[in-house]
Amino acid sequence: MQELLERKKGLRRKILIVDDELIAREILGAMLNDLYEIVYAENGAKALEIIKRDNHTLSLVILDLHMPKLDGFSLLKILHADNELRRIPVIVLTSEKGSEVECLQNGAADFITKPFDAPEIIRARVGHSIELAEDSIIIHETERDSLTGLFNKEFFFEYGKKIDEMNGHMPMDAIVIDINRFRIINELYGRAYGDLLLKKIGSGVHETVQDRGGLACRSGSNSFYVYIPHNENLPQIMPKYIDRMDRAIGDHKISVRIGIYSDEDEALDVEMRFDRAKLACRKLRNTYTTCYNLYNSELHDKELFNERLINDMDRALDDRQFQVYYQPKYNIKGNAPVLASAEALIRWFHPDYGMINPGVFIPLFENNGLIHKLDRFVWNEAAGQIREWRDKFGITLPVSVNVSRVDVFDPQLGEELTEIIGNNGITAGDLLLEITESAYTDNSQQISDTVSSLRRLGFKIEMDDFGSGYSSLNMLTTLAIDALKLDMVFIKNICSDSKAARLVGIMIDIARLLEVPVIAEGVEKKEQMELLKTLDCDIIQGYYFSRPLPPEKFAGLIEKQQKENNDAYNR
Repeated sequence: MQELLERKKGLRRKILIVDDELIAREILGAMLNDLYEIVYAENGAKALEIIKRDNHTLSLVILDLHMPKLDGFSLLKILHADNELRRIPVIVLTSEKGSEVECLQNGAADFITKPFDAPEIIRARVGHSIELAEDSIIIHETERDSLTGLFNKEFFFEYGKKIDEMNGHMPMDAIVIDINRFRIINELYGRAYGDLLLKKIGSGVHETVQDRGGLACRSGSNSFYVYIPHNENLPQIMPKYIDRMDRAIGDHKISVRIGIYSDEDEALDVEMRFDRAKLACRKLRNTYTTCYNLYNSELHDKELFNERLINDMDRALDDRQFQVYYQPKYNIKGNAPVLASAEALIRWFHPDYGMINPGVFIPLFENNGLIHKLDRFVWNEAAGQIREWRDKFGITLPVSVNVSRVDVFDPQLGEELTEIIGNNGITAGDLLLEITESAYTDNSQQISDTVSSLRRLGFKIEMDDFGSGYSSLNMLTTLAIDALKLDMVFIKNICSDSKAARLVGIMIDIARLLEVPVIAEGVEKKEQMELLKTLDCDIIQGYYFSRPLPPEKFAGLIEKQQKENNDAYNR
């Protein structure tokens, strides 16, 4: 690009004159040598050597058609078929009107007739051809990705719209191709390997477009878009495209995921089609059973549903559609279970959808960062409830609340929690903080530092879902925690599977080594409770005692516990 700009500022361009007649070469050279650097060749074979050698500096070729060794027709065809050489404009020397059509079909830019016209006319034709070619190259460089030669995203969508308009909105398929783990590939093998991989995939994409027609672009660092005429049998021919991509990549460790929007609604513009193809592609993340996915109405409905939930969240908080329920935790170390604490669990009663499963909206809010708003709401509600029960019943019942990964990386977390407990007149020890085990693996040092700072403020930390993540035993010895909470998956089959029971026993032994209590959640049966008691578990949570309850119903459990305490005292 810089070279072209310098030429346009007035540097001398280089022209190759190819003619087997010496006098013809000298006449043309004399007409042009005051403006251009002239190079000569007496036949097509010699000209091809020069063109290949000087292709980056040649601005124009003036080519006679009838020469020995390699004639002008043959040389023109060679240049036109080569993606690198075809950028050089060719003016054909001819006295045969019948040759012009064939020359134009093979890329000729203009003609100079023999015998030669006046020098002013030839100089004008040469200058005009060079200028058009250079402008074309500049436009090409602007609209194309320099690495792959495919369109840039902006030009791709513009041309896609034109295709739709010019072809009466003919059915088209939108395909998105993403390279799996591309950032890791760059880090492991280097930027040069990553660029080579992009070129190879770009070549495979280009081959597909040549076969089927349509457009292709590189849309991001590791993503490609393909817009091709609709094919009813696209699912059946996808293996062919995938095989082509695999051959282009040439490395079995590298894989792609492909999202497809197969033409269903001609009213959708090209950008909306690719939005749907991207959604289909995203659904393949962490999926290893297939590498392509077709967009369908179910995906669309789910996408709209998720967007509705995201948009409704703030209003739902203002309208108190969210409610905090409480599930009791019972200490089973003594002769009879004793209510020891509770866990705050969020529920969403949507005006249109009814009660929405937390397993639907919590991951959604975690992915887009809204979870902190919801967590803050729960923390405030739980803190207020602890204070309300203390005022009403004269006891302090600790409540555990979830602290998400997003929260843990918030530098203001400690200040925010301290403000909440201060506003509600409770202590840091009353609000128990649950952090999932898997969160510790994101950035173990950051998590460890955050947990330590929270404990210095007086908060107690429970590691939630212990056993479901990837924490090493070595990490456990360095973590500052106050309780281990076993994942309910291990409790489910504890009575029917001896290995599950043994594994739970081992995890309880680890807790004993760390000198922290063990909480088992998901306990639904008496047999599970009794076995856990035998294994020396400390606290139990689950439907065996109670499902999560709204505050007014949970108060009944507190009253019942107080009555049992009084009866035991009066015996």
